[in-house]
Amino acid sequence: MLKNIKWVLNYKYSIAYIILIVLLNTLFTFIPLTPVFGADVSPMDWTVGIVYVLRDFAQRELQHKVIFAMFVGSILSYGLAGKAMAIASMSAFLVAEFIDWAVYTFTRRSLSQRILWSASLSAPIDSSIFLVIIHQFNYLAVMILSFAKILGVFMVWYGWRARERRTLAGHLNVITVK
Repeated sequence: MLKNIKWVLNYKYSIAYIILIVLLNTLFTFIPLTPVFGADVSPMDWTVGIVYVLRDFAQRELQHKVIFAMFVGSILSYGLAGKAMAIASMSAFLVAEFIDWAVYTFTRRSLSQRILWSASLSAPIDSSIFLVIIHQFNYLAVMILSFAKILGVFMVWYGWRARERRTLAGHLNVITVK
């Protein structure tokens, strides 16, 4: 029993990431669109930023194996939210993961900067793919989804930047104390 609890604690972000994928896909399926400035927008568009935040934390737990967590979330979504939603979600996540991989692999910037670059590049692209597949594409929805994702990632970025600065300050204190 204690081993199971330890396992859950070691992978808490990955588990939360999978659960959130399924929950958001299911809510996207069943909550009706709302007209906003002449465009139909899902109220769920505003909530997707948290998925990006959890994905970044799950990625720290699983590294590149985070893609398996995405597949598990998509398979569960297939049963609960439907085929189109699962395919849209998986397609968007795959594109976002590929962009993340490219940014993390080919840039030599700090982690906080890579987080921002990755989200800024992937959010509009994966949002567009998702909305096209579920037949809800419009520019306002793309903007809202992208904004929500980038806002979520901005929170992670701010935290990582503060952490990097504290680490650097700690190293400088050690150097000056000697």
